[in-house]
Amino acid sequence: MADLAKLVDELSSLTVLEAADLSKMLEEKWGVSAAAPVAVAAAPGAAAAAAAPAEEKTEFTVVLTKAGDKKINVIKEIRTITGLGLKEAKDLVEGAPKTVKEGINKDEAEKIRKVLEENGAAVEIK
Repeated sequence: MADLAKLVDELSSLTVLEAADLSKMLEEKWGVSAAAPVAVAAAPGAAAAAAAPAEEKTEFTVVLTKAGDKKINVIKEIRTITGLGLKEAKDLVEGAPKTVKEGINKDEAEKIRKVLEENGAAVEIK
């Protein structure tokens, strides 16, 4: 038992580079790979985790892609939606494509899209 405690103390004092070298040396000596089982075990979990957010997207971004013919009406709606001042709303509309609102739920994004499209704007939801 004293030898195991001594071994634990010695391993604890290794630097990260020394520990990496030790790992490589043991892999070569024993003919195994420490990375392979971890990668195989993590792959199904990673695939499931990546698929879940794609299906359950909860935050959306509304992007004004084109102001359209009724630019003044679009500017008024942008002011209402964002709370921006007249100059800032005008700059946003004239600088399209620009993000109008981000991090909102799907219902709110659809409502904003509908209002802006009714006023002649082209809108994209991401």
